[in-house]
Amino acid sequence: MSSPDGTAPPDRPAGQEEERIEDLVHEPAGPTPHFEHLADKHAGQSAVPPAEDKGKKLELGPVGHLGDRLFAGLARGSGGLVVAIVAFVGIFLLALAIPALADNQSSFLFSRIWEPGGDQPRFGIAALFYTTVISSIIAMVIAVPIAVGVALFTTYYAPKRLAAPVAHAIDLLAAVPSIIYGLWGILFFAPILRPVIDGLSGALGWLPVFEKPPGDNVGVVFTASVVLAIMILPVVTAISREIFAQTPIAHREGALALGATRWEMIRMSVLPYGRSGVVSASMLGLGRALGETVAVLIILSVPNGNDPWDSSIFAGGETFASKIANNAAEFDSPEKTGAYIAAGLVLFVVTFLVNSAARIIVARSAPGGKRSRRNRNAGATATEGASA
Repeated sequence: MSSPDGTAPPDRPAGQEEERIEDLVHEPAGPTPHFEHLADKHAGQSAVPPAEDKGKKLELGPVGHLGDRLFAGLARGSGGLVVAIVAFVGIFLLALAIPALADNQSSFLFSRIWEPGGDQPRFGIAALFYTTVISSIIAMVIAVPIAVGVALFTTYYAPKRLAAPVAHAIDLLAAVPSIIYGLWGILFFAPILRPVIDGLSGALGWLPVFEKPPGDNVGVVFTASVVLAIMILPVVTAISREIFAQTPIAHREGALALGATRWEMIRMSVLPYGRSGVVSASMLGLGRALGETVAVLIILSVPNGNDPWDSSIFAGGETFASKIANNAAEFDSPEKTGAYIAAGLVLFVVTFLVNSAARIIVARSAPGGKRSRRNRNAGATATEGASA
């Protein structure tokens, strides 16, 4: 470089060319001394793959550990095994029931006659279906409101010292055997219900369902229904209690902060959130009531086959389960066995339909499920108004 006066500096040897700033700026820099070994190691490797490797398929190794794959396989196998068992039970019942249904000389769905033996068997499930359904409905009407009330009491009203013992006592009802419920119901509880039966028949006796027939009125459908309500109470209460306790605290505290009372907070926040859980618990209890055998068998008095059929809940009767259990000694021929298996097939189908309906109701009631037509129309109207 030249000095301000245009002459070369005295320390530069003669004949050496002047270095320009541009040459110094664009001079390639060597590797940093501390990372020279890394530069030598990765020399010749390019960030962009060669052109001949672009068309090759990228192969990935197995994802997950051995334990994850084993657990996933066991889970899929368990689900498939349950489905296979249900399908096998249905196919078994259908295969054994078809020959008896083909030889039946009466209407299987609408006849109340039950004579499966002989050369001309006649049997129908109308009376069995009515008793099974009416007893289960009465049990649900009694059990579900009480279960929801107990669940709300133990979750939001009772102090902790009282809530825990009450919840444990309700849960212990599920551990009582069915035969104990049956003996207790027919020997102790049925006499207690006599004034209730007299009161209901006196007030609503003009309806055939509540008409009181002559007799002692002990082993009647109403008594069996109340015992069934006590039996399904722990299931509905436990599930409802767990669902109510999971209500987001922001919803509850927000309602209380806006001035809502405790009941208003429960009505606006807790009950809408737990609706799907209550429906699911109710359907589980209904399935228990439909298939209960021993307790109903002990309580219900079997009507005489020559007596006319009575639709009153204050009369005796038989359900599907009690009919099959009470006449197990008659399984001495394929025709009789097929008739009872056909009745069991109907009970199997009814229970399957009840659980399927429960799944649909729970899916529609759950948050994020399909909205009702009124809500969809309201949302569409609000959207159109906002757009306008």
